[in-house]
Amino acid sequence: MKSKVYFTRRTDCDGLLELYKALGFTLKGNVAVKLHSGEKGNQNFVKPEFVRPIIEHVGGTVVECNTAYEGARNTTDKHLELMKYHGWTKYFRVDILDAKEDLELAIPKGKTIQKNLVGKDITKYDSMLVLSHFKGHPMGGFGGAIKQLSIGCASSAGKAYIHSAGITTDQTKLWDNVAKQDAFLESMADAALSVVDFFKGNVVYINMLVNLSVDCDCCAVAEDPCMQDIGMMISLDPLAIDQASIDMVYQSKDRGRDHFVARVERQHGLHTLEAAEEIGLGSREYDLITID
Repeated sequence: MKSKVYFTRRTDCDGLLELYKALGFTLKGNVAVKLHSGEKGNQNFVKPEFVRPIIEHVGGTVVECNTAYEGARNTTDKHLELMKYHGWTKYFRVDILDAKEDLELAIPKGKTIQKNLVGKDITKYDSMLVLSHFKGHPMGGFGGAIKQLSIGCASSAGKAYIHSAGITTDQTKLWDNVAKQDAFLESMADAALSVVDFFKGNVVYINMLVNLSVDCDCCAVAEDPCMQDIGMMISLDPLAIDQASIDMVYQSKDRGRDHFVARVERQHGLHTLEAAEEIGLGSREYDLITID
């Protein structure tokens, strides 16, 4: 069955709120808003002012998890300091989910890994708004909703476990145990499924196709955007929204399109979508509904 993906060419904060309203789905209870806080030095991450109206509308708490590599986000104290520097704490409640403890989530349908480690504070929330800056990624080829669910929601130990495809949870041993590429991509899909199952469908996904760099917001030194902004999408299906987003990049006539696609294909990024479909994360078939 095809999933619905709503699209607007608008790339302003009011358009983002209108996009959410067009979906007709209300996030209830204590709402976690998963987004990327941006590595120190990164110029491309979506800024707090842009997402402020929608986060205030859902009454959400901005949530993040610590990284598994050196930088400004690998400890809770440093991460919170950076979130203050980037302006997140100025407007929102902020919660580092793995500040104290991890929570293990089983993945019975996992293709490559059968468990995932997330920040235990995720249990404080009833629903989640996944705000993904869709862009390239040095390891995954591209990053959208699936990456936010998987690596984004994983604790430091969980990130090591995904990147090593189940070999280690020790961040200090991660780079000696990095998985083969397809196994890493499959592990991302598996981990994403565990978070979807945890929230029992109470998740809304937004992909913002803006600042389209081939590098992720996790890069302290990132390449400037190579493509013009495309628009924004919303869906209840993380696979469908990522498929629709990558389709728009592939179909683009933008002069930077080939550079972006080369990054995706060099990392075999489309395999994440294939793996996600195989384990039932969602549908790669969708109806695109333009609302402007």
